[in-house]
Amino acid sequence: MILKSKLLLAATAVASLSACAMTREAAQPVIEQVATFDGAMPTGVTVAPNGRIFINFPQWGDNAPFTVAELVDGKAVPYPDAATNRPDPADPARHFISVQSVVADGADRLWVLDTAAPNFSQPQAGGAKLVAIDLSTNRVVKTIVLPPSVVLPTTYLNDVRFDLRQGAEGVAYITDSSNAGVGGIIVVDIATGHAIRRLSGHATTNPEPGFTPTIDGEVLMNRPAGGPATPFAVASDAIGLSADGRMLYYGPLSGRTLHAVPTAMLRDPAVSEEELGRAVRSMGRKGASDGIAEDDKGRVFAGDYENNAIRVFDRGTWSTLVSDPRISWPDTLSIGADGYLYFTANQLHRQPGFHGGQDLRRKPYELLRIKVSGAPVLLTAK
Repeated sequence: MILKSKLLLAATAVASLSACAMTREAAQPVIEQVATFDGAMPTGVTVAPNGRIFINFPQWGDNAPFTVAELVDGKAVPYPDAATNRPDPADPARHFISVQSVVADGADRLWVLDTAAPNFSQPQAGGAKLVAIDLSTNRVVKTIVLPPSVVLPTTYLNDVRFDLRQGAEGVAYITDSSNAGVGGIIVVDIATGHAIRRLSGHATTNPEPGFTPTIDGEVLMNRPAGGPATPFAVASDAIGLSADGRMLYYGPLSGRTLHAVPTAMLRDPAVSEEELGRAVRSMGRKGASDGIAEDDKGRVFAGDYENNAIRVFDRGTWSTLVSDPRISWPDTLSIGADGYLYFTANQLHRQPGFHGGQDLRRKPYELLRIKVSGAPVLLTAK
């Protein structure tokens, strides 16, 4: 009887563990496909408050016919028009060159962040810029060309967040994800276009020392055709803003830690770099992320490209929200008013530059979403 009782207890325990595992698996949000892309590889996505979805395609060698698009009936259509998407060396400020990020704000505008650095080249003079498009008219209403004082020869503008409550028209925060120089945060006054560079070369905006990512069972390194392998070292990339606008979140692409810094100190040029650096604090190990997103509940969502996952920071703790092979390099994340978290899965790590010139990407690339029941942080004017 004792033996039978022990066997029964063991079987019950195994069944209980299996049920718990099934419950955890079932609790993962369902991944839904929003759109697919058979041409150039996308990076950025943003969902406007009215539900319109915009995508961008940087000029990284795929010869994208346009670098900014709107999804119309599931298809990418050049936005605001084809002409604006054609680079013009004689007029770099009025034409897109190579766009890395698109972000919709709370004032019915789409902001376009143009690196002016196709194939990660040195930014073209007068081409690195922020462009605002009125979504009600689909016309450009503001262009801010960023000066050489903040756009260095090694700069690669990556992502941006906006707080429209600060100053006359608001402020923008931009990450510099240089893979050849120093990282940093660029702070732009939208009304005047005045820009300052903060935390330039700081330990938290530069690649984490000793960072060695592993994806698909292989260490990710730069492996050009016919050239030596070198470490994958990319600076500050992911960026987010707290629900009250008081803290800016950021982290290097080559790293697993999320950092936070007070925005009031970032905006104040009287605050020294040393003082600003001391104010930075860690928000823990989020995993290796390309993009992050924030919601009105104070949560921060982050891609985890090493583990094909989306993670969430909630009430001081990081946890994995969903993990699936389909999440092949989650790039940019965006929360829609519909309570979904949208993200691109673009297989970035399978590009030829990481595999001796061999392109291992398998089309189509995907725009996916999961239900998170949060709302976007849209810090609009007072």
